[in-house]
Amino acid sequence: MSELENGMVTIIRAFHKYSGHKCKLKKAELKELINNEMNHFIQTAWYTLDQLFTDLDQNGDLEIDFPEFITLIAMVTSACHELFKGENKAM
Repeated sequence: MSELENGMVTIIRAFHKYSGHKCKLKKAELKELINNEMNHFIQTAWYTLDQLFTDLDQNGDLEIDFPEFITLIAMVTSACHELFKGENKAM
């Protein structure tokens, strides 16, 4: 697989690691995922986690499903893109 495909598999596996068989993240599971898997890119306090969770939970079911999780991944990746712009010249 390509690097991009491996990255996609990693995202899917991380989601399932924290969501389990139900394939949805509760707020505590999302916090654990962020703390363990994204702590260099996202640093949240509980009050910002509450707002983040509310913003991601588009259907209002108090859980984050995979499409809602991908929204988070896209937002963070887009925001972090600026950090890596200069590295493209060296690659």
